[in-house]
Amino acid sequence: MLIVNNDDFGMYPAINTAVVESIEEGIAGSCSLMVPCPAAPHAMDLLRRRPEIPFGIHLTLFCDTPNYRWGPVIPKQKVPSLLDDTGELFTPARVPELLARARPDEVELEFRAQIDVAVDAGLTPTHLDWHCLADGGRDDIFDLTVALAGEYGLAVRVWLEPGRQKVRPRGLPVTDHPFLDSFSLDIDGKSARYARLLRDLPAGLSEWAVHPGVGNEEAQAIDPGGWRVRRTDFEFLTSPEARELLQREGITVTDYRTLQQAWSPATAPRRTVRRTPGRGR
Repeated sequence: MLIVNNDDFGMYPAINTAVVESIEEGIAGSCSLMVPCPAAPHAMDLLRRRPEIPFGIHLTLFCDTPNYRWGPVIPKQKVPSLLDDTGELFTPARVPELLARARPDEVELEFRAQIDVAVDAGLTPTHLDWHCLADGGRDDIFDLTVALAGEYGLAVRVWLEPGRQKVRPRGLPVTDHPFLDSFSLDIDGKSARYARLLRDLPAGLSEWAVHPGVGNEEAQAIDPGGWRVRRTDFEFLTSPEARELLQREGITVTDYRTLQQAWSPATAPRRTVRRTPGRGR
């Protein structure tokens, strides 16, 4: 069993195009929406027109692209501990600084607002995960996210072993094997590496976080450090070889809807949607 999840949906249009095609024409099974990003409204419109695509909320406290900015969903004055000395979201390179200063109450405000944007748009996410933070990056952020998932009736992507050890005793399902982030793979020879990983996939549940993008001129201008990773992901995910390997190796691509049923049993009370006061971009 393999979860192939397209991260960063909504970051910019060339990613949105590739994410949908990687699911509809390729081997990816789901995606994660970055609500604060400029192309998130376009991504949400694509999801509204494709209710069959399962998606999660890619909880976002960073901005990756220096020339293509986004900020928090909550007004900045409500979350000062999430902003750097210029009043902007931190870059991923400054993860330690953010984690040293982020107030749990402000993280909760922002996370709730990001979830509510999707819910208020009439969309139904399946899970929560994090952008550029493994298991939230901090124990209290991880625990907060698990609590929010319980409140909203969602699953959580749990990557690291300490997190797995926390949730497994509660009967909550997580992946059985090391997590794959496609940004950790070399661009050269990536298709051969993906093919080898599929041939060697162990029994149980695995997850790949992939990052497809079409790699057009817009993408190259916005994302000079990442567009090649995204383009090579897209090429493999939509290749005939990838689909043939799944069939040959007996691999089932699944998504978080299956895990969500166990994380949020049908008998558990669901959250009543509440708008976050003062929310605004």
